[in-house]
Amino acid sequence: MKAAVQGPDPSLVYRPDVDPEVAKDKGSFRNYRSGPLLDRVFATYKLMHAQQTVDFVRKKHAQFGAFSYKKMTVLEAVDMLDGLVDESDPDVDFPNSFHAFQTAEGIRKAHPDKGGPARHMQVAPCPQWAVVGDTFPVGCRPQASVVFCDSTFQDNPDLQDPRYSTELGMYQPHCGLENVLMSWGHDEYMYQMMKFNKFSLPQEAFYIIRFHSFYPWHTGGDYRQLCSERDLAMLPWVQEFNKFDLYTKSPELPDVNTLRPYYQGLIDKYCPGVLSW
Repeated sequence: MKAAVQGPDPSLVYRPDVDPEVAKDKGSFRNYRSGPLLDRVFATYKLMHAQQTVDFVRKKHAQFGAFSYKKMTVLEAVDMLDGLVDESDPDVDFPNSFHAFQTAEGIRKAHPDKGGPARHMQVAPCPQWAVVGDTFPVGCRPQASVVFCDSTFQDNPDLQDPRYSTELGMYQPHCGLENVLMSWGHDEYMYQMMKFNKFSLPQEAFYIIRFHSFYPWHTGGDYRQLCSERDLAMLPWVQEFNKFDLYTKSPELPDVNTLRPYYQGLIDKYCPGVLSW
C-alpha cells in the first residue's frame, strides 16, 4: 500500500463543499471533452459501447452468478484494487483502493451520527470496459446523456436489431429498473455478490450499489420511461451517495492503515468473514 501524501488538513479532501482554492472545483469533474486522460477514457468507452450487448450481459450473469471463483474477506478484496487504475475515469490516475476509502470517509464525515442507509453507504463502495465506467441499460436505444453516445455505439450489433433499437426496446413502460438488464460492470457484480452472501444491509444500500454508476439516469435525467415509483423514491439515496463517490476524488490520498480498524468494525457487523466471489 502506498504511503499517504502529506499536505494540508487531510479531511479537506473528503468534503464536497470545501473552498475551491483548496479542493478541485466541482465543475471540473467528469470532463469528457479535454484533459490528459481523455484518449484513454474514450478508448475504454468505445470498447464498452461496442461490446455490451444483451447476449454479452446474460453470459456474464451466467459466468459469475455462482460466485465460485474466490474466497476472501471484504478488505482482502479492497486490497486487490491496489492494482486497478480506472481507465474510464477522467478525474484520477491512482489505484481504486484509495478511491474506496475516500468515498467512505466522505460519507462518514458528512453523516457522523446517522444510522441507517447513510452509515451503510460507507461499506457499499474482466477487461476494464466490462468492469468500470458509467452503466446503461442494454436491450434499448442508448439515450443522449450516455457518455460519448454519438460516437461509440455504431459497432454495437443490438442497435441493428429491431427488438433492441427503440426507446423502450425489450421493456414495458415503467417496468422498474429491477427488471432492466444493465450493462455488465462492478455495480451489477457487487449487487449480485451482496445478495449471494446475504449482507445484512437495508434495501437502500443494495440499490445504491446497483445503480451508483448509472449516471445517465441519476444525473442525466434519462431513462425515466423505464422507472417505477420505487425507482423515483430511491433516486435521492443514489444522488446522495454520488456526491461522495465523485467529489471526494483527490490526489491527496488517505492514510489507509489508520482507517482500516474503523471499517473492519463495519464489515464485521454487516458482511463478516470469508465471502464467495
